[in-house]
Amino acid sequence: MLTRIKHFFFLVFLALLISQFIRPDKNQGSYDSITNFEEATLVSADVKTIFENNCYDCHTNSTRYPLYMEISPITHWMSYQIKEGKEHFNISEWDSYTDKEKDHKLEELTEEVELKKMPLKPYTWIHGELSGQDREKLIQWAKDTRVKIKEKPLDSLPIHESDTTIVDSVQADTVI
Repeated sequence: MLTRIKHFFFLVFLALLISQFIRPDKNQGSYDSITNFEEATLVSADVKTIFENNCYDCHTNSTRYPLYMEISPITHWMSYQIKEGKEHFNISEWDSYTDKEKDHKLEELTEEVELKKMPLKPYTWIHGELSGQDREKLIQWAKDTRVKIKEKPLDSLPIHESDTTIVDSVQADTVI
């Protein structure tokens, strides 16, 4: 019986050792897409700090990797969490969302933060909980941004050829 336990722990150790050399791709994109999001949604300095500390690592194409992220199986687990987070809401892809999708993403963000499902508990163990005040700031920003999206001014909407009226011009002879 003792030899089976030794074999089991040896295999677990061997699997962990091998997994150190099999690395998932890192999520290291440009910060430009995040800047576009912040400018388009008029993110205040307070809300930007909340996003940077609690959201951007899993919901953008640019993740900050602390030292503990180099240890397997944490690396693989976090890679999976980042992939899942970006599937639900990828801030780096904000420009590619339609207004309806943007509204829906912000609605989901509000619900997840209100229900304290976001940020995820394992993330908060190391990075700390989102304070009640920060939670309220983020929720209010999302609600305000949803209103702005719905009340888009007409002059910011794209003009399609079918929406324009063509007026025939008449050339008049000038008399001198």
